[in-house]
Amino acid sequence: MKKVGILTGGGDCPGLNAVIRASVRYAVKEGYQVIGIKNGWKGLIENDMTELGLQSVSGILPKGGTILGTSRTNPYKKEDDIKRVRENFKKMGLDALIAIGGEDTLGVANKLYKEGFNVVGAPKTIDNDLSCTDVTFGFDTAINIVTEAIDRLHTTAESHHRVMVVEVMGRHAGWIALESGIAGGADMILIPEIPVDIEEVCESIKKRHSRGKTFSIVVVAEGAQFKKGSMVLQEEKLDAFGHVRLGGIGQRIGDEIEKRTGYETRVTVLGHLQRGGTPTAFDRVLGTRFGIKAMELVLKKDFGKMASLQGSKIVAVPLDAAVSELKTVDMEFYNIAKIFFG
Repeated sequence: MKKVGILTGGGDCPGLNAVIRASVRYAVKEGYQVIGIKNGWKGLIENDMTELGLQSVSGILPKGGTILGTSRTNPYKKEDDIKRVRENFKKMGLDALIAIGGEDTLGVANKLYKEGFNVVGAPKTIDNDLSCTDVTFGFDTAINIVTEAIDRLHTTAESHHRVMVVEVMGRHAGWIALESGIAGGADMILIPEIPVDIEEVCESIKKRHSRGKTFSIVVVAEGAQFKKGSMVLQEEKLDAFGHVRLGGIGQRIGDEIEKRTGYETRVTVLGHLQRGGTPTAFDRVLGTRFGIKAMELVLKKDFGKMASLQGSKIVAVPLDAAVSELKTVDMEFYNIAKIFFG
């Protein structure tokens, strides 16, 4: 019996279990044995695995997170770790591996493929910053959570006549801030792609108040930065993939707004709320389609590819292209949001 491995790496997000379920159901139907690798690439380093059958994936479709666990482990960080990955891939007797993740997880998958291993990918990230796919699963759930939060903040902002600053995730791409900000009727959306001019932000808020508005909602992406100055970080320490830990820009923006305008300002950091809980119907369906496509690529032996949404179709794209650069916000899209500023 042929074996296919499945792992989930990087930050968790709603829809991961939908991909796992779909891949397992299709694999079993085609006579494959499925090996679930626990905690991302860490599981391949430590040979930590479990067999996945139909019973294993029963009832997991509406669950957030991942039944396999995850980690931000980078096996290429240490020579011994990547050596163990290569050895355990063969020791497990895997004919192929489905890697479900974002830029970092699929970057490792791409390197392994170039070394001759049979690997395919499925694009996961709430940040929606992977190239070659219109949308990544997890993103829709995240923007729905943020939109609901903005809706709730509107009522308290209006009642207390405050400026509300909402800091959202997204790393170096502003997709979450942009789409949730538009959907939630934010009065200002600040994204990493455009350096923040705090004077311009404050003037815009003052103009709103001069028209009789008594409150404002400002959505800021965690990766946004001021025109003069560097990114705001929670700490200088880098993770295994060389990323800084972002966070704190919301408080800096809030402090500046209150100081420069005199308007009472409050800051809400949504943090991991954005990536938790049950997936939306859209993410369940998209995750299911990606899982089926990933297993289809395995059956066709079309390795080194990633399942991708382009238009309404699920297609295969090269892993190399998908991880070559971040997909950042389209400025034409951002210009739609700017119509509603100030």
